[in-house]
Amino acid sequence: MNRSELRKADINLMVTFETLMQERNVTRAASKLFVSQPAVSAQLNRLRDLFNDPLFIRVGNRMEPTARANEIIQHLSQALDAMSAALSLTHGFDPTSSDMTLCIGLSDDVEYGLLPPLLRAIREEAPGIVIVIRRVNFWDVAEQLISGAITVAVCLTRELPANAKRKALRKVQPMVLRADKSAKPLTLDDYCTRPHVVVSHVGSISSFADEWLRLIGRERRAVLSVAQFSTLPALMAGTDLLCDLPDHLIMAVSRSGLVYAEPHPFVSPELELSMVWLSMMDTDPAERWLRMKLEQFMGQQ
Repeated sequence: MNRSELRKADINLMVTFETLMQERNVTRAASKLFVSQPAVSAQLNRLRDLFNDPLFIRVGNRMEPTARANEIIQHLSQALDAMSAALSLTHGFDPTSSDMTLCIGLSDDVEYGLLPPLLRAIREEAPGIVIVIRRVNFWDVAEQLISGAITVAVCLTRELPANAKRKALRKVQPMVLRADKSAKPLTLDDYCTRPHVVVSHVGSISSFADEWLRLIGRERRAVLSVAQFSTLPALMAGTDLLCDLPDHLIMAVSRSGLVYAEPHPFVSPELELSMVWLSMMDTDPAERWLRMKLEQFMGQQ
């Protein structure tokens, strides 16, 4: 490896290139980098000269990377991660005096059910820190981590980028929520014949429960889809509606005294709530402190 080649490089150019690969649009890249569009265009021209390749070809409103650009990013992202980790060692972190902004990705059930005690602890220990919560789910958490919109997330997860890390925080047991308190638990027939409400930010009327019921040859009937959990106690009060929720959320919602939780009348599999972050954040003192707090307050008690 000829390290003399590094003298030709400009770290800012490499960061611009990575951002262009993520955004595929000069205007969006400029906004993310907090610079002007002409500045990004000028840096792109310098990158093309440096790599002796057009790097991006315009296709409609998007800039599609060339084969050379795709090859470069495979090496560059790892190098930038390593450099960021090395630079993080040059500064310490004191939560009592820090005024940093920390961006956390949370699924909506985690935000409602698990965030409050964490937030109280952070406000007490680190009153100057600003917390930004962004909504994530297992479909888009990887994209938000890679884009830099968040540095850590807690949600259900699936496949993640190669440079991502995942730590299981707690097992999640789905349960059923009802408004009519009864000493007699629901039977499977009760569960399938009564009307259901589904919480979905995209307006879906199906959920994991429908998949589990199909496995045993049964189905249920959803009559209402709402976008957020906070309305459930008021919506369900005085009705025979049922709603499936994870246990950490159902306990938070049932504190209203208007709705009540009980186990499913069929075998429902445990899910796993995980904390995920990119390896480049491993050694950052602030991020390590934040991950410790997330594990402490959102992990299995």
